[in-house]
Amino acid sequence: MTLEVTVPALLAGERVDRAVALLLGLSRREVERLCEAGEVLVDGRPVAKSRRLAEGETLSAPEAAPAGASPVPEEMDLPLVHVDADVVVVDKPAGMVVHPGAGHERGTLVNGLLARFPEIAGVGDPSDPSRPGIVHRLDRDTSGLLVVARSPEAYGALVTALAARRVAREYTALVWGQPEPRGVVDAPIGRSVSRRTRMAVRDDGRPARTRYEVRRLFSRPVVALLDVALESGRTHQIRVHLSAIGHPVVGDRSYGGSRPAIRMDRPFLHASRLAFAHPTTGEACRYESPLPPELAAVLDPLGAGAAPAG
Repeated sequence: MTLEVTVPALLAGERVDRAVALLLGLSRREVERLCEAGEVLVDGRPVAKSRRLAEGETLSAPEAAPAGASPVPEEMDLPLVHVDADVVVVDKPAGMVVHPGAGHERGTLVNGLLARFPEIAGVGDPSDPSRPGIVHRLDRDTSGLLVVARSPEAYGALVTALAARRVAREYTALVWGQPEPRGVVDAPIGRSVSRRTRMAVRDDGRPARTRYEVRRLFSRPVVALLDVALESGRTHQIRVHLSAIGHPVVGDRSYGGSRPAIRMDRPFLHASRLAFAHPTTGEACRYESPLPPELAAVLDPLGAGAAPAG
């Protein structure tokens, strides 16, 4: 069910999050999640939670927040790289959703983790039981490494480390064109106003910063293999930033990377390296994941390539 109302004079000038919370009886945190998911619309367009309403506008929002009941444990094979009492490192395959959400209630990484590590059910943000233990995420079609917390103490320490940029997350990406040998994309990211399931560089978006370095250049077709490092963690950040500088990720249908010269069923994006201080021992933890077979097979016909000058 969806709430749809014409904004009355009484709510004119009110923030979107407060108005929706009042109308639906939701918490401000639940409304924030709805806004982040692009589910709160004003005159048919997704809006930020802080936007002020005007009398006569049409406000719409789903009557149920996307974060619902606690996920159900499901037995499944999980590609575990490391397990100890505090953390689990997973090498997620492409196509697997990290946690339940709209249209993906079962078969997610979280469902499998709960079957193997039931104690994580109480780990994380208590207002969002759909993401137990999840410290950071990968897009459904992005493969590679992510760390999951098994205890509240580990969760708090890892979230703090992420916020302080003390967790190194590096990716391997194949992009169209020939970028500069190295660079930094520093541009805010927000929800696209035209397609609510996508993100875009926007002046009113959240700060986002991505570093990259060219590892190999190829000429037929002209593509480049990059090492990419996140300095923030916005939704679709790498894909949006690389597309914004004219070098979309190969195979990325959402951001201009799907082209006939290289046909792929997913973006060529892999979380290849992960490093952090262990949340309880302080030990340096470093993990690497090789390209999965479906990505390695894309590189094989391109040849050895050449390292960029400089």
